[in-house]
Amino acid sequence: MDPINPFKWRHFEATLILLCVRWYLRYSLSYRDLEEMMAERGLQIDHSTICRWVHRYAPELEHRVRAQLKPTNDSWRVDETYIKVRGTWMYLYRAVDSAGQTLEFVLSPHRHAGAAEYFFRKALGNSHTVMPRVINVDKNAAYPPAMAVLQAEGTLAPECQLRPVKYLNNRIEGDHRFIKRRVKPGLGFGSYQTAWQTLQGYEAMNQLRKGQVRGTARGDIGSQNRFIAAAFGLAA
Repeated sequence: MDPINPFKWRHFEATLILLCVRWYLRYSLSYRDLEEMMAERGLQIDHSTICRWVHRYAPELEHRVRAQLKPTNDSWRVDETYIKVRGTWMYLYRAVDSAGQTLEFVLSPHRHAGAAEYFFRKALGNSHTVMPRVINVDKNAAYPPAMAVLQAEGTLAPECQLRPVKYLNNRIEGDHRFIKRRVKPGLGFGSYQTAWQTLQGYEAMNQLRKGQVRGTARGDIGSQNRFIAAAFGLAA
């Protein structure tokens, strides 16, 4: 993809492509819903074309959002939710801070210490996260050994506490709902690649919705849409 003009050689205008991608990622719509909505406006766009747009531009949106995330705090809530991919359940590892701001997310076919360790490493390596003071998790037995490895090598501070207290994770379990509502109209994913591409877009839009991006505010749709346009070089 051309970073200067990511819409080069596209048949439709960039503003229309971004509109479809943005609506699909933010609202509980299927590709066929968007096909009908565009048809009402006199635009004949096949649902498979919109699907290709989402797979192409959702990861790019996430990349541009990630570069502008506001700092999060040092109290983490970590949990996994289930995502069906080609008829098989996979695990979407997610983390938010005590204010509900998204820290990181990873889609994994496994739910073991290796997957948890990889997730922690990815979260700790972000520019918008700080070293956690406490990590709240559920009773998943994979977290303590993963955390022990990271503390032993110095990647995670030795004073960081792991708290396996289920009720403390109500905030992230509530945050899962935004992602789950987006997944449901699509009736699952056909491959790991398309699942990951789409989930990146869902998470980016969730961060925008929560006002996590510099220059945006929670509940301010205008500032969020202006950020997306500017991020893709479409602002006036």
